[in-house]
Order: sequence, then structure tokens, then C-alpha cells
Amino acid sequence: TWSSTWATTCTSTPPRATPRWAAPYSLTMAVAACAHYEHGYYTAYRRLAEQEPDLVVHLGDYMYEYAPQGYTAMGGAVREHTAGRCDTLADYRMRHAQYKSDADLRAAHAVAPWLVSFDDHEVENNWAGEVSGSGVPEFARRRANAFQAYYENMPLRAASVPDGGSIRIHRRVDWGPLARFHLLDTRQFRDDQACEDGLRAGCDDRLATRRTLLGEDQRRWLLDGLASSRARWNLVAQQILMAQRDHRAGPGIEVNMDSWDGYAAERARLLTGFRDSGAANPVVLTGDMHMHHAADLRLDFDDPDSPKVGVELVTSSIASDGDGYRDRARVAETIAENPHISYLDQRRGYIVCRITREELRADFRTLDYVSRRGAPARTGARFTVPAGHSALL
Repeated sequence: TWSSTWATTCTSTPPRATPRWAAPYSLTMAVAACAHYEHGYYTAYRRLAEQEPDLVVHLGDYMYEYAPQGYTAMGGAVREHTAGRCDTLADYRMRHAQYKSDADLRAAHAVAPWLVSFDDHEVENNWAGEVSGSGVPEFARRRANAFQAYYENMPLRAASVPDGGSIRIHRRVDWGPLARFHLLDTRQFRDDQACEDGLRAGCDDRLATRRTLLGEDQRRWLLDGLASSRARWNLVAQQILMAQRDHRAGPGIEVNMDSWDGYAAERARLLTGFRDSGAANPVVLTGDMHMHHAADLRLDFDDPDSPKVGVELVTSSIASDGDGYRDRARVAETIAENPHISYLDQRRGYIVCRITREELRADFRTLDYVSRRGAPARTGARFTVPAGHSALL
């Protein structure tokens, strides 16, 4: 009851609704993800709210399921989860209630309507379809409990009421003719991670054509929606890094099996579909990584001359992993290995995008610390995507 009361207070009466039939000249949206309560204070939510966006797009890991100190960050915890790992419906409801007790989060909810989609920690770390990420017994029951609590506590429509242990998260939302949001579910329909998950080199299984992350029905739904879209901008909101990222310096490639790199053949089909759909100005919005990325999306990431078919904007975390840092040498090394990536920043933060008919401008906002309150937010980088150009400037 407590949890549902907080959700109603924070999300049921947004100051503005999405203008389905109006013709807005611009949209200012904030993009956020990954807010581990123990790892830091929610100053980034406060700074986001102070910018008074028209819309907040939250891309998952809104809350974390771990027991107290179950996932530690460098520097330790600044506060503590309620007792026990989330398992029962009561556990998940209480955890949502604890997160919504934070005044900075409530301010972000109050400033604008939210579009939301979950990632893994709203249920369990790195779960995949019907497969538990940690091998817990009765995972189907635990997942159903998590879905129910998520629906009760987040701004979702009746179409997302959980049904038989499943929940519909992928959906489309129009912001007049200016922008169409295609929100994806990258957890519920995926195959298990290849090669036992984690960072892996030489994992041929990740290349298998049969492997799916979206599931056939959702992939077709997305591509059909792109093909039929008449919006000026098509914003694909999803959870995990879509651009290839090689984590190994020098010869060879080492990639994350939980990201799109673990489902490379489906990614190739999807990016080809972006190109063939004719949809105007596709931009992928992503969370999960706990660091900012700005990248061009190519049909073949190993070919620097391969066509660009869209851009990806990846937000850092609100609090997860604690105080960030700037390892300039590591950033330079990573960009050298991945020339389609233009920007990386390991500090905490969020993105603010201003969209007009002519361009999308993305400000990557950063905070130097979250282990204590009051950090200012600054623009660490700014990129512009002109309408009609599938590349970052």
C-alpha cells in the first residue's frame, strides 16, 4: 500500500501530457538510467528536474534487487537497502517504496511525464527470458512478483497490466508529428547470454544467426513501426549498448555478452532494417553502461567505410557505481579501438536532448561526485545530429 501511494503521488498527475495531435515545434527531454540507492545520492535527478524538461525517458535499473551490500561500489555505501534480497511481491513493493522516499527522485517525477522501460535489476541481474541470471529456484514466480510491483509503481498504461507472469513493455508513443518513441523490451524475449555471459573473446556462439534478443514478434513490430512512421524523428529507447564495443586493446576482440555484441547477427538484421525502413532520423537511446557514450551506428562496425544508419546516445548512471572518474588514457585507448565511438565519460550523469525539426542537440551532463550531496551538473560534451544526417557532429 505504501509503495502504491508513493507511485500515485509521484506519477499519476504529470504537469503535461504527450501532445498526440498537436504540432509542437520542439521537445526537450532528459534521458536517465541506473540509480542504485546504496551507491550514491540522487543529485543527478535533482539537477535533471531543475532543467525542467518536457519529458523524462528512463531506460532501466530504476531500482536494484540486491540485499544490503549485495553489490558494492568503490568507496562503499552512502545508505542502505531495506533488509533482504527482493524475492516476494512484498519485497519488491517495499524496495520501490524505499527508492521513492528520496526527495530528489520525487522532484524528477513531478517535473514532467516519464516514459519508462525496465532492464535487468528491476527483476534480477542479467536475467534472460525465462532464465535466471543467478540460478535462483522458482525464477518464474520471482519474475512475476517483480513485474507486478513494477506495474504498480511506474507510470504505465492499462495495456501493461501483468498477465500470467508476462508484461508488455514495448510500445510506441508519439510526440505529435515531431517525434515517435519506440520503447523496446530487451530482457523478456531474449535467448540466454552466450558463452556463460560476461566479457568474452573468441565466442563464436554470439554470432549465431538463430540467436535473438528482441524475439521475432518484437523485431517485426519495431521494423513495421519504423516503416510506417511519418514522424520527423524516430527515437528507439532501449537498455543495452547497441554499438559494438571492443574492450581489448590491440589484436583480437573482447565484448560484453549481455549487450547487443552478444547477439551480433540480430543486430545486423536490425540495423539493415533501420536503413531499409526509410524512417526519418533514427536515434537509439540507451542506458545500462554506467558511462556516457556517443556513437555512430554502422552496418559493419569492423569496416570504417561502412554506411552509417543512425546514432546512439548512451546515458551514464544516476548513481550506480558511486563517484565517477575521468581516465583519459583509457578513454583514448577505447576510442582508438572503436572509431565509431566519439565520446566516453565515466562520471555519473544524464543526457538532455533538445529536438526541433532541423536538429537534435544532445548535452551529456556530468557530476563529479554522488557520495555526498550537492554536486553541480556540467555539460561534458555536446553533439548535434542534423535532420537527414545519420551521424554525430
